[in-house]
Amino acid sequence: MLKGFKNFLMRGDVIVVAVGLVIALALSTLIKSFTDSVINPIIARAQGGKSAGLGRQLGQAGNKTTYLDIGSFISALIYFLIFMAVVYFLIVVPYKAVQARRGVTVFGDPGPVKTCPACLSGDIPEAAAKCRYCGTTQPATPQRGPAG
Repeated sequence: MLKGFKNFLMRGDVIVVAVGLVIALALSTLIKSFTDSVINPIIARAQGGKSAGLGRQLGQAGNKTTYLDIGSFISALIYFLIFMAVVYFLIVVPYKAVQARRGVTVFGDPGPVKTCPACLSGDIPEAAAKCRYCGTTQPATPQRGPAG
């Protein structure tokens, strides 16, 4: 049992995912610090005056639980966009390049699909003989020849 677990952990894909996760967590901390220290003050300044930030007080003045903090939402949105861009360009793109050199396609476009005439599910692979949802036999699709 432990040998199987060890073999599972030592697969190349699991190691790559683990390293990617560690890098993503480190980048997350860095980007969170950037948004808290740089972006939040800029957004708070956009409100002007002596406001607590970009937002509106919905209830009693000074009650933090009824303060609609739009600035924090904008900051979180910016954080998400920066984080996803960093993960894509520092983890996904290099991983795709390494796998392409190995002859493996990752994160590729999905294959062609068709719609089941019985249950109208629109995500049945084009080559499927039966619908994965209702089990109906699917009509044969004509084989595509080379484009030209």
